Amino acid sequence: MQVIRADEAPKFQLPGVEFTGLAAPSRGSAGLCTWKLAVEPGTGGGEPHTLDRDEVFMVLSGSVQVTPDGEKLGPGDAVVVPAGEPIRLTNLGAEPAELYVAITAGFTGTMADGTTIQPPWAV
Repeated sequence: MQVIRADEAPKFQLPGVEFTGLAAPSRGSAGLCTWKLAVEPGTGGGEPHTLDRDEVFMVLSGSVQVTPDGEKLGPGDAVVVPAGEPIRLTNLGAEPAELYVAITAGFTGTMADGTTIQPPWAV
C-alpha cells in the first residue's frame, strides 16, 4: 500500500489550473489515475481536447462546466465524460473551483492540434 500525503503530492501548473497528482502508476496504482484540480476564477475557454478513456470529474467546490456544451456543475456533482468526447474545463464562478478526477491508467490525450500526450500527473 502506498500513501500519498497531500503536502508531498507532486503539483503541476497550467495557466489558471493546478494539478495535484494522487494515484498513478508512479505512485503505486497500476490501473487507476486520480488527481485534484484547483481552477482559478475566469479560467476556461480555449480549444477542447479528447481522451481515449472515460474520465470522471467530481466537483468539491465552485461552479464548473467540463465539456463545451455541458451542464453547469456544483459541489457534490459528478460527470462521466465518455472516451472521445471533447473536454474543456471552465470555472463559471467568481471563486476557485476544486475537483477530483479519475481515469484508467495509461490513457492518451489528443489536443486540438492533433498532438497526443500522457500528462505527467497521470504517469
